Amino acid sequence: MRWRVIGVVAALLLCGWYTVANFVSAETRKATPFLPDDVMRLGLDLQGGIHWVLGPDLDVAIEHELDVMRGGIREELEEKKVEPARIAVDGQQLVIEAAKPEDLEAIRAAASETRVLHEVGAEGQALRFELTPQWQAEVRERGIQQVLEVLRRRVDDPIQGVQESVVTRQGSDRVLIQIPGGQLDREQARGLLRQTGFLEFKLVLDRAENEELLRKKHPDGLPPDTEIVFERERGLPGQKPEDRRILAAYLVPKAPDLTGDFLTDARSSLDNRYGWIVNFAFNSEGARRFAKLTGDNVGKQLAILLDGQVYSAPSLQTRIGGGRGFIHGRFSSQDAADLAVILRAGSLPIPVQIEEERTVGPALGAESIRRGVNASIMGMVLVAAFACWYYKLAGVYATIALLANLIMLIGIMSMARATLTMPGIAGLVLTLGMAIDANVIIYERIREELAVGKSPRAAIRTGFNKALWTILDAQITTLLVALVLYQYGTGPIKGFAVSLSIGILTSVFTSIVIPRLLFELYPGNRPVQALSI
Repeated sequence: MRWRVIGVVAALLLCGWYTVANFVSAETRKATPFLPDDVMRLGLDLQGGIHWVLGPDLDVAIEHELDVMRGGIREELEEKKVEPARIAVDGQQLVIEAAKPEDLEAIRAAASETRVLHEVGAEGQALRFELTPQWQAEVRERGIQQVLEVLRRRVDDPIQGVQESVVTRQGSDRVLIQIPGGQLDREQARGLLRQTGFLEFKLVLDRAENEELLRKKHPDGLPPDTEIVFERERGLPGQKPEDRRILAAYLVPKAPDLTGDFLTDARSSLDNRYGWIVNFAFNSEGARRFAKLTGDNVGKQLAILLDGQVYSAPSLQTRIGGGRGFIHGRFSSQDAADLAVILRAGSLPIPVQIEEERTVGPALGAESIRRGVNASIMGMVLVAAFACWYYKLAGVYATIALLANLIMLIGIMSMARATLTMPGIAGLVLTLGMAIDANVIIYERIREELAVGKSPRAAIRTGFNKALWTILDAQITTLLVALVLYQYGTGPIKGFAVSLSIGILTSVFTSIVIPRLLFELYPGNRPVQALSI
């Protein structure tokens, strides 16, 4: 029994530690090393904020996958000495046109070897392939998971992010983002969500003040596999890149010499020469490639592009070792901070669209929280008073279990960083009310055993054992309902389901384990004539 007591006390102390942190201000928590940072989050209905539902364009993920397939099939055909007339991605299909009729079977064999492509039609010597339905589902699932992870890192960034924000999946193909009010500017947040963040490094082959002058320098046309990219002035918030004035046009290769896939860190800082800049660092492989790229091209310009726009194109003065560099580009401090967040979080694999945007006012706010807390306290006091009056010492045990339940419920919700909504407060109050039901069932069963003449010790043991399955029956069915609400509900309904689910688990534990433990402490093995119940 000693170890059971130690285990229960340790669990209560741990949960109590997290519970206390909820009643301390964020500044005090940060200044106090022995208080945890994790506390319950408040939902938008309690503190207001911005609510977005984003729709990732999962069709683009399919096109990316087909693009990868295209490269693989081209290599496969080259090994077989087959040169197709055309191989291209057309929407959700891969089109491969054979140069000769006898190449058709080789193309079909190469597509079949991927095991995820199947032929859906033919037009002359052009064959059309699609991904199998199973693989399409796999690609879409992978795409939504990647988008969710990148957006979570951007919004919940450890340096610039909003710690109490919510980024979660909604349904099969949507992402729900909730940002508490006043912690992030709307336009700033929109930029963080919509910018793809694809970083590229490309050597500059030629440069002019605008596209027309650059094309005049190449009267016979641009060299193969090259393109023109632009450096534009910093525009107003919300202004489209194409509407901003062009500062310079650069001729660069289409394929990047290095990408941001190797970045490990990015931070903004103030430089005496360039103003606000973004410092970045590569991992070991990126550092090796960056050092070779800069060492082999001293004297040339290196364009740094984000989402196809040139941010800066510095001249390489020397080999840059150590895997570190910086980007300058007429940044404001906020621009530099936002760019650092995007680079740290990585690039979005597919674009996203804002499908629903709402500003939620803290209409319920602090007053509702205060009323909810008062209702919880009042409910607990009334229930405890009745239990102590009706069941005497056993009622005191039930009250202790009730308090332990509240501490564990808030502590576990804090550890899980669950979001407390207004319906969640209702779920919390409901849980406390239901928790005493279990003790009522147990105590009434004990009374029945005492009435037929059993000793107090035997009545306690039989009462707990017989009531156990009745309690579990009721709580498991309620838990299943809560899980269904969580799976199919949204926003506040999920908050209700979370507090109800955790509350059921803690109430089962506290209403069965703690009173029984207390009965074993007193009366325990003592020879008592009557039980105070």
